[in-house]
Amino acid sequence: MCGITGKINLSGKAVLPDDIEKMNEAIKHRGPDDGGIYISPKKNVGLGHRRLSIIDLSPLGHQPMRYLDRYWIVFNGEIYNFQEKRDLLEKDGYIFKSKTDTEVILALYDKYGKNCLEHLRGMFAFAIYDEKENTIFCARDRVGKKPFKYYLDDKVFIFASELKAILTQKDYEKKPDYVAIHHYLTLQYCPAPLTGFKDIKKLEPAHYLFIDLKTRKVEINRYWILDYTQKLNLSEAEWKIKIMEKLEESVRLRMISDVPLGVFLSGGVDSSAIVGLMSKISDRPVKTFSIGFKEQKYNELSYAKIIADKFKTDHREFIVEAKAIEILPMLIKQYEEPYADSSAIPTYYVSKLTREHVTVALNGDGGDENFAGYGSYRYFKITLFYDKFRYFHKWVVLPIAKILSENIKSDLTHKIYHFAKILSQEPSRRFTYFMSHFDSEMKKELYTDNMKKLTVGHDSFDMLPHKISEAKVVDPLDCAMCMDLSSYIPDGLMVKVDIASMAVALEGRSPLLDHEFIELACQIPSTLKLKGLNKKKYIFKKALEGFIPDEILNRPKMGFGIPLDIWLRSDLKKYTYDNLLSERAINRGIFKREEVKKILDTHTKTTINKCYQIWNLLVLELWFQEFFDQ
Repeated sequence: MCGITGKINLSGKAVLPDDIEKMNEAIKHRGPDDGGIYISPKKNVGLGHRRLSIIDLSPLGHQPMRYLDRYWIVFNGEIYNFQEKRDLLEKDGYIFKSKTDTEVILALYDKYGKNCLEHLRGMFAFAIYDEKENTIFCARDRVGKKPFKYYLDDKVFIFASELKAILTQKDYEKKPDYVAIHHYLTLQYCPAPLTGFKDIKKLEPAHYLFIDLKTRKVEINRYWILDYTQKLNLSEAEWKIKIMEKLEESVRLRMISDVPLGVFLSGGVDSSAIVGLMSKISDRPVKTFSIGFKEQKYNELSYAKIIADKFKTDHREFIVEAKAIEILPMLIKQYEEPYADSSAIPTYYVSKLTREHVTVALNGDGGDENFAGYGSYRYFKITLFYDKFRYFHKWVVLPIAKILSENIKSDLTHKIYHFAKILSQEPSRRFTYFMSHFDSEMKKELYTDNMKKLTVGHDSFDMLPHKISEAKVVDPLDCAMCMDLSSYIPDGLMVKVDIASMAVALEGRSPLLDHEFIELACQIPSTLKLKGLNKKKYIFKKALEGFIPDEILNRPKMGFGIPLDIWLRSDLKKYTYDNLLSERAINRGIFKREEVKKILDTHTKTTINKCYQIWNLLVLELWFQEFFDQ
């Protein structure tokens, strides 16, 4: 796990070593163990690397790494099947100097070219410079676990694991991207390729970027897509065996490490399964780490303790309180893009606690998206039965729900109206509405005339359907899961884990997001994932019966969040009002002051919960303060 940087002057102008050093320094937290730079013989290509040593702790793992006196690579991530591929390559005559997965990538690229990506099982973002052909090949893993951000114009190509490294370069003029902000307000994150900074992009998951520096031709292509059409007709008993075998294999691969490792334990089904399998594989107690809250509504520590006791783990806990907000400015800087998932706070704290004891931590991310575990999937499925009444709903039910919400100010009538608005949407857009913080109507009321002009023609509710346009998917519930795996996972969940963990130099690994495990999950009929309307994650829980306690399998889902609604009515109330209604916030020309105040007052003076909208606005304002008010 590391940080990578690079700068290529397309005009042939020399790249200065100081340019790469500045970029490396900006992401030193990602790799505190070692650093290095490479400048090409022609001086127009510079590569940089910061190393967190995980595999082969010797100096032979130093990057940038050279191979066959031709290729240079900077690589962030882990290739879990590298030993298997190394053995095959050695039979073909390839020779290796180190025990690293990095060197195996270079040999695979020499043998297969761009098709080397088909042979990699893991999480990765890398760039390979070929001195002989004068080309640069960059790629990102299938699920988007590792970040790759870049700026490209006709003169320069700059890339890095984090865009804060790109901001050190004078070639880029820093400007906010209001279209990205527009989508962020709905999704709580900037959907790829957008970042919030004008002209800085994210390389999308399962894509590679290739530049021929001789011709300046740029090629960006997808190399892997989700396929839900190849369903297998298996019995439940057969599925249970397949699921557990593939998951155990995925966990075993992620336990390969030359440094201590542990696991995040929330007490939910997914992380409990990972802890159980790690305990089965390991010959020593697994180190587990959990986060809790004083507010019992949000506290899962008792469930985590059940799993820790059952599998006799070396267990540690941490309580997060409202004062955790003191770290918010630091997190805004670390996340660098507008990012409004409030669980970034406990994720940072559990990462910090974990890093005091281990260097690698597994987690349970991906179980809900693979097996329809969110309530939104159930509600989405319910709405499909309602489609035949859509026009009656649009002209009768929706107006009545709106009148109720305007005249009876309560959280219930507010939720009824929100659900009514969801039902009025086309199925392809409906799923986004379940997750949205700000819908189109709310943004229309909130935006200034200037912001409306800047975002005209950009519909946030078309973003997710567009994301799955290349996927092979027909079943509506599969479509919903595909949207999450294509957007929320890489741009939301993986961002949260990568930034929070790398801020403290901790590597995170996600067995449930192994691409072979995802491919298996895609072959399972959706009716076995959400059975009926109430049995979420049905076949996954069936597979875990007898292995994970029933009180964990049957417990209500809580989600990994913080008591935002409570904090914004108490400890954070003044802080929020002061920031969002300040002159500098209003003078940005994005939001109407009276509409922002209405949202704040609604939350603090009524029972209507507006915490997600407020948090979204607060994070955005603090992002502006961090990156544009300096």
